[in-house]
Amino acid sequence: MIILAATPIGNLGDASSRLIEALSEATVIASEDTRTTSKLLSALGIENRPKLIALHDHNETSKSPEIIELARENDVLVLSDAGMPTVSDPGFHLVEAAAAAGIHITVIPGPSAVITALAVAGLPTDRFTFEGFLPRKQGERKSAFRELVRESRTMVFFESPNRIAESLADARDELGADRPAAVCRELTKMYEEVKRGTLAELADWAAAGVRGEIVLVVGGATAATLTLEDGLAQVQVLVADGMRLKEATTQVAEETGLSKRELYQAALSTR
Repeated sequence: MIILAATPIGNLGDASSRLIEALSEATVIASEDTRTTSKLLSALGIENRPKLIALHDHNETSKSPEIIELARENDVLVLSDAGMPTVSDPGFHLVEAAAAAGIHITVIPGPSAVITALAVAGLPTDRFTFEGFLPRKQGERKSAFRELVRESRTMVFFESPNRIAESLADARDELGADRPAAVCRELTKMYEEVKRGTLAELADWAAAGVRGEIVLVVGGATAATLTLEDGLAQVQVLVADGMRLKEATTQVAEETGLSKRELYQAALSTR
């Protein structure tokens, strides 16, 4: 089978007993960086030295068939450098191909930067969307934020410390200066820091420079930031997907705080 295993995102003490057992018994490990895996084995005091196969963004498509064939006869442990494989890390194409080939796939759950940041950000956690890494180019980044201006769920992003100040300024400009957010830095590490505030406040704070691994959490649009027109657009999307109008207006009203009656009447007037 193929075993997807989550590794610590900063604190070695977060390595689960299942992960340590799997590393100790593994004969084949496919990992994002074999050097990182070797260091992890040594740091955990594991003497096992399995066959290591590099599996990264540049070779995943070509390496997947080899790993799938190995998994027909052996357990193959799949690791990313930190956190869960496939989540903004290599592994998705392998899992997709392995599932199509009838290979059993299982998971050793563990640390996740997405969930950890969401938990400590102080923003709603009942519904959220993970948007992965923000685009490097400013024009594409602004466009990405612009497309999310009506998103009512809490949004989680990964970002480089070299670009976080620019990204916060772009988020402020596109999502609104008063939108609540949190910059989660060096999660689970010695210098862990969670900076909370509005996008305007965080953009000012980050201008002096920010170091470390970054997760950005941004509050979703609310009735205070959404207009009736915004809500109507969400209703129309749901109706286009097959939902009945009354159900769509009820759902959008509950999610945004907008008036269900006004949404329904606005939707009827466009028909």
